[in-house]
Amino acid sequence: EEPKLKYERLSNGVTEILQKDAASCMTVHEKFWLRCLCVYVISLFLLQFLALGTHYGKVYLLDVQGNITQKFDVSPVKINQISLDESGEHMGVCSEDGKVQVFGLYSAEEFHETFDCPIKIVAVHPHFVRSHFKQFVTGGKKLLLYERGWMNRWKPSVLHEGEGNIRNVKWRGHLIAWANNMGVKILDMISKQRITNVPRDDISLRPDMYPCSLCWKDNLTLIIGWGNSVKICSVKERHASEMRDLPNRYVEIVFQFDTEFYISGLAPLCDQLVILSYVKEISEKTEVECCARPRLDIVQPLPESCEEISSDALTVRGFQENECRDYHLEYSEGESLFYIISPRDVVVAKERDQDDHIDWLLEKKKYEEALMAAEISQKTIKKHKILDIGLAYINHLVEKGEYDMAARKCQKILGRNTELWEFEVYKFKEIGQLKAISRYLPRRDPVLKPLIYEMVLHEFLESDYEGFATLIKEWPGDLYNNTIIVQAVVDHLKKDPQNRTLLRTLAELYTYDQRYGRALEIYLTLRHKDVFQLIHKHNLFSSIRDKIVLLMDFDSEKAVDMLLDNEDKISIDRVVEELENRPELQHVYLHKLFKRDHHKGQRYHEKQISLYAEYDRPNLLPFLRDSTHCPLEKALEICQQRSFVEETVYLLSRMGNSRSALKMIMEELQDVDKAIEFAKEQDDGELWEDLILYSIDKPPFITGLLNNIGTHVDPILLIHRIKEGMEIPNLRDSLVKILQDYNLQILLREGCKKILVADSLSLLKKMHRTQMKGVLVDEENICESCLSPILPSDASKSFNVVVFHCRHMFHKECLPVSNTVSPVQFCNICSAKHRGPGSAILEMKK
Repeated sequence: EEPKLKYERLSNGVTEILQKDAASCMTVHEKFWLRCLCVYVISLFLLQFLALGTHYGKVYLLDVQGNITQKFDVSPVKINQISLDESGEHMGVCSEDGKVQVFGLYSAEEFHETFDCPIKIVAVHPHFVRSHFKQFVTGGKKLLLYERGWMNRWKPSVLHEGEGNIRNVKWRGHLIAWANNMGVKILDMISKQRITNVPRDDISLRPDMYPCSLCWKDNLTLIIGWGNSVKICSVKERHASEMRDLPNRYVEIVFQFDTEFYISGLAPLCDQLVILSYVKEISEKTEVECCARPRLDIVQPLPESCEEISSDALTVRGFQENECRDYHLEYSEGESLFYIISPRDVVVAKERDQDDHIDWLLEKKKYEEALMAAEISQKTIKKHKILDIGLAYINHLVEKGEYDMAARKCQKILGRNTELWEFEVYKFKEIGQLKAISRYLPRRDPVLKPLIYEMVLHEFLESDYEGFATLIKEWPGDLYNNTIIVQAVVDHLKKDPQNRTLLRTLAELYTYDQRYGRALEIYLTLRHKDVFQLIHKHNLFSSIRDKIVLLMDFDSEKAVDMLLDNEDKISIDRVVEELENRPELQHVYLHKLFKRDHHKGQRYHEKQISLYAEYDRPNLLPFLRDSTHCPLEKALEICQQRSFVEETVYLLSRMGNSRSALKMIMEELQDVDKAIEFAKEQDDGELWEDLILYSIDKPPFITGLLNNIGTHVDPILLIHRIKEGMEIPNLRDSLVKILQDYNLQILLREGCKKILVADSLSLLKKMHRTQMKGVLVDEENICESCLSPILPSDASKSFNVVVFHCRHMFHKECLPVSNTVSPVQFCNICSAKHRGPGSAILEMKK
């Protein structure tokens, strides 16, 4: 996996120091400074320096490159700890001989004190530069707080004692954390109360050999590392109701876990943790435990464990001789720098940037990921260029033999750089892979030299006719010299004159060269579909008047569309005449013409009846319905000859023969739903009577009638005729539906009755008076059936005359014999209409 950090040794002055001396401690200071560049521009920059203490009692101030800026001779013995305030202007130093010094780096302010025991720790107040925060703590066997009081005198006070030597101390804000032999304490400087005691877990380890590591992540989060145990503590405010005699703050351990090795230092990294570990291992040669290289791990804390993110073993000078207490870890919050201090070496670890990430990807030959990372971070990377990475990627793909992928990447990487494009094309030619790059060559912005495209076309023409044809079709004709390519194709056709691919390609080349006549000739010879595009684009209709059948054979749909779109150039009559010997094509043309305009080809509608019947029966009925120019008798004759039931039914009904149409539906189609629908459309009582008579012995038909007859015919007429004992499917549901329809009708009738009752009575009386009147019958009246005079010429002879209230008169013998079911006679003329009051009869006898 890719490492998270990168490492380098701190050199320059540090190298000189550690050649003669050994590092014992170090601290890092950083501060933001404002620098005025001009009247309106202020620059904000981070100033960082290091303070290094040695075993020979020296303190060096260094810049971030390790150059020495200042040197202080503090003591002849080991410097134990160095502390700087937040301003970087005051330093506290303690040493093994008991000396403690606090002094200003840029002022004469100074404090000296010598104790009778080694002083291990010192920490100045973070805001020591301010006059009311002149405080520092120091510790050997006691933890002492020094405060400058009246007349600049320093007053010590004991903060803690009695639990062994003070091993470490860290001061952040108003909180001081320190470690002694028993555990870690935290003191609140505002209330001067100790708010917690965190005991150390493994008391078997010597605290001087395995010292405690303390680190403030922020003003309220303390990280503790001791032995192989890590605790992350959070300082919280106590609720007022819980105060009593307790401090107003308390500490909660939010994360706690053990590590594999002994901890020498800790530092935060966002929400993760950096741990410097002291490692021991068994030597393979001597099988004796010895010191191994220290490890720097990045872990993700979890409530009771941790997840390792990365782990690096560090090669520091003299690691074989070092102990756990010889290593220290310091960090810079602003730049995420981590300093690993050992007696003979200082190593700086920093987070890897995008340049480092890209370096690692290139090293692992992950070129595509490297290219993507460079594109995303092109504004921040300093070391790499996208083009260089891309070219390396192309070369890598070529070396692997992935020529198609390499050619595809050229589009993205080379962009508009014509020189690089031409260079890559020649490189592909050298390895015999011009075909691979051909699909990806630029065709617009940029355009390469014509020679490049001609070179690729010749490569295909020699070995791949289909590929050559594809390129000619896809590439614009102005990319290459068309005359040269045409001549090359003609030369190849001499060897293979019937090659359809070369002929088709030659036609396209002629089209590019505006020699449309030659192109059309080739297309027609090949029966190629592009002939339509060529005709339409270049208006070649005069050349195809005698080639309509051939065009229809190519693609009838495109041919018809083209012909109909250009009626002004090729007339309908000319097209129909040309297709006379191909009726199936004639039908296709006339059908589409009829779809566009029902009247434009009306003179051919009679012809179309036969064409539809022969080639396209599904569209015959829609044609009959939409056409107002086709002869119905001719259509009926054709449909009856071919037994087209649906079409015959429609024609019969359209010609007024509804009863025959209904009979055909019931006998031929056996479709009760269609029969009912037809009866509804015709709205003729006699049709309903015929339908009932036909259905009375067919249970499925009865079910259909019961479900649909209610709103048109009294269902009682049907129900009374049903034979007793006949099983009818879904009878109950049908009867329920009839009753529901009946109830609905009753409601509607009752509503209408209130509105119509007065008019109904008036009209009824008027009708009664009219019907009670006599009807004049004289010599001028004729029989509506035989058309002879209604009265005989010889008045002495007997005669029978039937006079209907509709004023139609018939000889009795001219009327049809009434059927046995209904003896009532009706006017033949009016019976086709509704049987209203005017159809009743008056009979005259003499």
